[in-house]
Amino acid sequence: MKRIINISLLSVSLLAASCKKDYLSTVPTDATGSATVFATTENAKGAVNGLAKMMTSQYLSVQGLNGEGSIKMWWGNYPGAHFYVNLPGWATVINSMNHENASSTYTFYPWYYYYKIISNANTIVVNIDNATGPESDKQFIKAQALTYRAYSYMMLAQLYGYRWSDSQNGSTGGLVLRTDVSTGDMPLSTLAETYALIYADLDKAIELYTQSGKSRSNNYEMNQNVAYAVYARAALNRQDYPTAESYAVKARTGYNLMSATEYKAGFSNPNQEWIWSSYGAADETLYFYQYFAYIGYNSSASNVRTYPKCISKELYQKIPATDIRRGLFLDPTGYTYTASSGVAGTALKARAFTLYPDIYSTSTVYAYMQFKMKASDQPGVGHLNHFRSSEMYLIEAEAQYFQNKPATTVAATLEALTKASGRDASYTCTKTGTALLDEIKLYRAIELWGEGFDWFDLKRWGDPLVRKDPAAGGNFLTALAISIQPAETNKWTWVIPLKETDFNDALN
Repeated sequence: MKRIINISLLSVSLLAASCKKDYLSTVPTDATGSATVFATTENAKGAVNGLAKMMTSQYLSVQGLNGEGSIKMWWGNYPGAHFYVNLPGWATVINSMNHENASSTYTFYPWYYYYKIISNANTIVVNIDNATGPESDKQFIKAQALTYRAYSYMMLAQLYGYRWSDSQNGSTGGLVLRTDVSTGDMPLSTLAETYALIYADLDKAIELYTQSGKSRSNNYEMNQNVAYAVYARAALNRQDYPTAESYAVKARTGYNLMSATEYKAGFSNPNQEWIWSSYGAADETLYFYQYFAYIGYNSSASNVRTYPKCISKELYQKIPATDIRRGLFLDPTGYTYTASSGVAGTALKARAFTLYPDIYSTSTVYAYMQFKMKASDQPGVGHLNHFRSSEMYLIEAEAQYFQNKPATTVAATLEALTKASGRDASYTCTKTGTALLDEIKLYRAIELWGEGFDWFDLKRWGDPLVRKDPAAGGNFLTALAISIQPAETNKWTWVIPLKETDFNDALN
């Protein structure tokens, strides 16, 4: 991986008390201050690589908090409707019981993590123009920093802001919109102002990418397509459907859908469909604390060997038999397994090892166990995807639907994703009305399973969370087989953590 520089480091540790004004204080790391970092554009490139590194680093002395992977797993997968894991001791996380607990680690971590990226991105934006070097380098570096900032604010808005449909057209509370290197008191902006900043950052980033004439050399770097993809997702969240559709098409241009062979390769190495990912080779490992050590079916980590990740029985049963994605999960039909937990019987376990002999030898096997994601090296090495062109097709289809475009237009987009790509050569869509929206939701759940979208999608749609135990036809443990309505758990919105309100007098 390229040279990395962290410009600043947020000084709070969750496990230690801090002085009130220390929360966003910035200090140099590795004896590297801003004057040195921004002396030249070559140095500044290391600062941008530092932003990339932040997304796969360990935080807060908590072993599982591994950057973006933690957001995907604990905030996207676990509390969703389609992701099963035999962890009743994690019921407070899986059942979304901490949304109004301002002192919880789970309330604080996303705020801490994304504002850390924002703080470092702000330093780049503010200082890069004074660096010595080609103007095209300055433009490209600033564009990347703006894209990181927009992405981080977008993710924060989904977690700490109401869904757009509950926001009174954006008039409800948004975020603390820091865009420079100041650390003083600052009030919340509205959700509309938050999205306005996201849009403005992306508009400027796209302009600068174009002016620079430069392109990236690695998938973990930002480029114009990444800015388009962030724009598309943000616009979908904001229910700005024309913008979502337009930018989804732009984002996927040049990123062809992966083949069936690539689809079955484990989702741990970039291919033609990946728009943006985080670097994850063996020379940048977090060992047992990285994303694939929590989900990769072949990992030697105890989090996988003991608690393999599974698809919900109900979603699995909706995947057509002709769809290659059905084969990425262990079908227990005709075999015995413990209904209350999902632990496979002897014959089903043997079948799993026959189908996937790279399962770690001491692993427990479960009915509906996933084989979509695998570690490329032990215990959990793998590149972490953030945007694929598949998601852009799904955004396009949803945006077309909500613009009341013809059902045949929406169906054609879904068919381009599923039929033309070879995921299911038999697929056709003839649905209309509400059934067509249900089809979009279903294929979004199938295509993006395990990639951190589950909870976020349900919140955005205002759909209830419904999990069923075996007695009701599902496969969730009784302790996790719950229903949560859209208005419950603070409308699925995390409160601002105490470590911000204790620091920031403008919020009191």
